[in-house]
Amino acid sequence: MALEWTILRYATAAEAIMIILLTMPGPDFLRKGMTMVTRNLIKPLLLIIPFCLYLRMDIYWKYETRTSCNAGSCILSEFLRYQKSILISQRDELLILLAPFLYWILYNVLNLVVKVEKLNKRVERLKRNIK
Repeated sequence: MALEWTILRYATAAEAIMIILLTMPGPDFLRKGMTMVTRNLIKPLLLIIPFCLYLRMDIYWKYETRTSCNAGSCILSEFLRYQKSILISQRDELLILLAPFLYWILYNVLNLVVKVEKLNKRVERLKRNIK
């Protein structure tokens, strides 16, 4: 199971980095290159959504089959292990919610960047026609 979470962490980090690089000001050739890379990766990254649903169902199944451990009914080490598993599943839930949200933001930012590039090309073409 650790491999799935590692893949999701890396994909989420890649989405966040792409968002940051697309929104940062910089030279046009870097922005165009990053736009092309992101355009090519946006469809494969869509697989994050069913992957997150699968991991969410896995957490739900683990939660339903988890044995309940209260402070008085088990020893301290079992109670600490129980609390740690709850914290880990909460952390994983946040990651599951963050991955599709960042994908949505990346998709919208990419669309805006593409529209801005098209408008800039149109403005340059109009300026050339006026001269």
